[in-house]
Amino acid sequence: MITLDGASLTIEDVVAIAEGREWVRIAAEAVGRMQRSRDHVEVAMRGTTPVYALNTGVGLLANIRLEDHEIEQMQVNLIRSHCCGVGAPLPATVVRGMMLIRANVLAKGLSGIRAVVAERICGLLNCGITPVVPSRGSVGASGDLAPLAHMALVLIGEGWAEYRGEVLAAATCMERAGIEPLMLLGKEGISLLNGTQAMLSIGCLRLKELEDLFYAAQTTAALSIEALRGTAAAFDARLHAARPHAGQVLSASHLLSLLEGSTIPRTHGEGSRIQDAYCLRCIPQVHGAAWDTLQYARGVFEIELNSATDNPLVFDDAIVSGGNFHGAPLALALDYLAIAVCQLAGISERRTERLMNPSLNEGLPAFLASRPGIESGMMMAQVTAAALVAEMRVLASPASTGSIPTSGNQEDFVSMGMTSGLKLEQAVDLARMVIAIELLAAARAMDLRGDTSTPPLERARSSFRARIPAWQEDCVLSVWMEEAAKFLADCGWKDLGVEQVAMEEAVR
Repeated sequence: MITLDGASLTIEDVVAIAEGREWVRIAAEAVGRMQRSRDHVEVAMRGTTPVYALNTGVGLLANIRLEDHEIEQMQVNLIRSHCCGVGAPLPATVVRGMMLIRANVLAKGLSGIRAVVAERICGLLNCGITPVVPSRGSVGASGDLAPLAHMALVLIGEGWAEYRGEVLAAATCMERAGIEPLMLLGKEGISLLNGTQAMLSIGCLRLKELEDLFYAAQTTAALSIEALRGTAAAFDARLHAARPHAGQVLSASHLLSLLEGSTIPRTHGEGSRIQDAYCLRCIPQVHGAAWDTLQYARGVFEIELNSATDNPLVFDDAIVSGGNFHGAPLALALDYLAIAVCQLAGISERRTERLMNPSLNEGLPAFLASRPGIESGMMMAQVTAAALVAEMRVLASPASTGSIPTSGNQEDFVSMGMTSGLKLEQAVDLARMVIAIELLAAARAMDLRGDTSTPPLERARSSFRARIPAWQEDCVLSVWMEEAAKFLADCGWKDLGVEQVAMEEAVR
């Protein structure tokens, strides 16, 4: 059971709830805070002073004063009118993460809503009712309005939701689960809409995948080093202490732990090969920079998870309208992650090329074919990797620089953070495939050489071969490429080599 108090939600909690492994509830102290802020709202709504979104319209319509009998209807109208999302639905995990984070925002007690609103979101999560939320339509300010509106629509018994494997009318889902639709009071509609929870859910879920993918890339790179007869000399701890970026130090130390004790003969220093190519020698500098980017994004996401992004906010002495719903901090971090994962994939593709190219691969057959000429081996797999990296370069172009004014120019500078998140969604999947192709090539090269590597690398190789068997002749590689990508997503890469939790703490 995860308890929401508005202050202690973690990225790991988001992943657990999104994947349906935990139940959730609102903390008792949070219920008290929400009631106190609700009391302030009730007083304000009975007063004569216009207060944004309590007794006025919203956006450019904020100058329109509502009559008392119009306040509750406006909240429902707000949700319905903001349901303008289009496109394929967001993954259920993203929607569940979005719901959880929104409930936690409300639990801070600064939104002026009744506790039952947050508790009803928790009820949907616990019963497995997941709103169908279109993926397109948010500009990231006033937050993710359209996605959150589609989520809120289900709370009032309208729209569509997934329940026990079926997509049904929300009212049907709630009836079957024994949950009553909400009757919204003043302020509660807008408090469900203003915020960054859709883009933040994507960010949290993909960040966890990227942290795992970092270690997969490290292990795959170490196998490539072995297959290419590279050297671990460039991972010497003294080198990296002289330029102590945390990620660089972590990457080098982890690579050394994977390669320690290797008996594979090296070609380093022989003939004209004094140093390895950058894609081998500079792994810590590139992978490490990507890791540092992940940790920067983690810091941003952890702050946002427990931040009040509603508008207006209800304090003990005032109701204050501001712009905490603006997605700029997340948009920049999400764009940064897309750039970092493009780097991780780009250097992986270069190692794949080196494994294939007979002029660069230290005696391996051309394209890792058993019989080059009559067979093409993995020639086209590298072509696919190159195509995916090219696509990732497009996805790495920032969305956060592309504001388009909306809402009658009242919302005249928006974050486009949801676009940044949707680009990242695609980029992570593409990067995983690029690294999967390198893993296929590295394992194939090791098979052709008949080499035995270090214990941690042999464990990884053995697990990989249990899923993707070695082949002797040309075959349909796309099947194994897809399976290799699934393997990367499933395997506990962080557990290989030394204890990584301790190592990560040591370099911070």
